[in-house]
Amino acid sequence: MNSRFSFVLIGALLFTSCENDIELINLVGSPQTMPTESGMNVETIYSDSAKVKVKLISPQMDRYNDKEPRLEMPKGVHILFYDEQMKVKSELTADYAVRYEADKRMEAKGNVVVLNERGEKLNTEHLIWDQVSGKIRTEKFVKITTAEEVIYGDGLESNQDFTKYKILKPKGTISIHDSGEETEEKQK
Repeated sequence: MNSRFSFVLIGALLFTSCENDIELINLVGSPQTMPTESGMNVETIYSDSAKVKVKLISPQMDRYNDKEPRLEMPKGVHILFYDEQMKVKSELTADYAVRYEADKRMEAKGNVVVLNERGEKLNTEHLIWDQVSGKIRTEKFVKITTAEEVIYGDGLESNQDFTKYKILKPKGTISIHDSGEETEEKQK
């Protein structure tokens, strides 16, 4: 009788302790929330006519093949843009990035920095890179630092090399003099 009681007690405990929240099960096991592929320390090369155009480096890359196929880089990204002679023309770093595969568009977020070959630097929190057009853009606050000045504004359009750019709503410029002093030149 004692073994029967143990069996009944164990069975009762199993049935009462197992509660399935269908929403939680669907969320955890849903193919939409799980990457179909995941890689660590990934380097991806994009080329055109056997010439390397872009190298993308990320500590983690996750591929999702749901209704909007994409590659997510949740631990950051470093992108190098090359010219015809394999010289780095510009580079982009960010804390997070996602590349939408269907329209070949990448969004970079968090501490986004773009450097060009002239040493000019763009800082912003959100940037969109359209691989098809070869353009980068943002509607967010931007700061551009050159050898002569620091320019502030909202929004930017540029080529992916960050050599031809336009601030959409300039807010101010600070001149940098040889003595290392900064003086405010213009404020809008």
